Amino acid sequence: MRRIFLLIAALVLVASAQAQNVAYEAFKQDIHRSANNYQAYPDRNLPALTPAPEGYKPFFMNHYGRHGSRWLIDPKDYSIPVDQLTKGERNGRLTKRGKEVLAACRAMLKASSQRFGELSDIGAEQHQRIARRMFENFPEVWEGAATVDARSTVVIRCILSMLNETDMLKSLNPELRIITDASEHDMYYMNYRDTAAIAAQKAARPVVQAFKDKLFPEKELEKRLGKITSRLFTDKKFVRDSIDSFNFVMRLFDVVSNMQSHHDFENIDLYTGVFTVDDATDIWTYNNARWYIYSGNTPLNNYTGAQAHRHLLRNFVEAADVAIASGHNSATLRFGHESVVLPMVCLMGLNGMDYSTDNLETLAEHWRSYEVFPMAANIQMVYYRKSGSDDILVKVLLNEHEATLPIDTDCAPYYHWTDVRSFFISRLNG
Repeated sequence: MRRIFLLIAALVLVASAQAQNVAYEAFKQDIHRSANNYQAYPDRNLPALTPAPEGYKPFFMNHYGRHGSRWLIDPKDYSIPVDQLTKGERNGRLTKRGKEVLAACRAMLKASSQRFGELSDIGAEQHQRIARRMFENFPEVWEGAATVDARSTVVIRCILSMLNETDMLKSLNPELRIITDASEHDMYYMNYRDTAAIAAQKAARPVVQAFKDKLFPEKELEKRLGKITSRLFTDKKFVRDSIDSFNFVMRLFDVVSNMQSHHDFENIDLYTGVFTVDDATDIWTYNNARWYIYSGNTPLNNYTGAQAHRHLLRNFVEAADVAIASGHNSATLRFGHESVVLPMVCLMGLNGMDYSTDNLETLAEHWRSYEVFPMAANIQMVYYRKSGSDDILVKVLLNEHEATLPIDTDCAPYYHWTDVRSFFISRLNG
């Protein structure tokens, strides 16, 4: 019996290791990606876009974007690492690296005062650059007195993200007719709170906890935490007696991850000598499973995660119908949160993110959240038409990369809107 148990345990570890391989290699290339939803928008070296089929010109953009880089929301994210490291400082138990980390964390804590959850300087710039590229990539959409209907959730970082984009667009074409709004009136589709999804997520928490326990058995977790804290503290007994290691390490990882979102801190490297690629991969693997429970197309949440944002997908369809019927060039821009972008991508089936499983051990082989929702993440659906033809084509960009839909097409990465519309409606009625 013991031999069978050991075999099962070994298979679980092997499956987990295989699931992490893609992420590990990605983080090995750039550990900042392990920040997951705290990753600053990766807009360097964006790929060239595929030209449209002959005769087709863009005339409408359907869009949903996450707010740009922000400060952390919970004040404890900043205060707990400082408090724990300060204990070590008072007792002469910090390593040289520990002292350096404490100094950086104190600076972050001071700078964050009264800014919790607010848009950062880099966050504003992300949206300015995105707007400029939208204008340059699809100039016909923004020609003349085109109408731009821009909506935001009622959160200030989202409103400011919207204004940074619309101001840039207006500067590039002063003729644009831009309408901006942020109202509870639109929250039913901009950031819907689905009670069934919330209940299903709550019911699935034991599954995530069980996955965490498999990923980090108690003794293994203590060992892993000990390796990290030993890089910062000189005395293991002091850490064991005085430091809340798990809470400290997880909060510190968030602070380290978020430094890339601020000009004053983006060049301070706190990963080196504190978190290895293995550490970052383990933390991300756990967070990836949590996000899958919240947003994924899985029986673990009774398939409610993605469906929770069906009103937004319906709004996309309705906005496209209006734009196509009007015959004018226009854009509908929406600004909200990663907790909407990720399930929306799953509902749309972009890049295979509608993947369904109840096996969290192999999840990361097929479904990786860091590929979808960095700060300023965005979905751009660009619609094209050709003179003398009723056939509307559409291309979807996810973070300005051409994305795939689970639909047959004879002109990839372009799709026939009639096919896409029918597919979306089937998802809404599914």
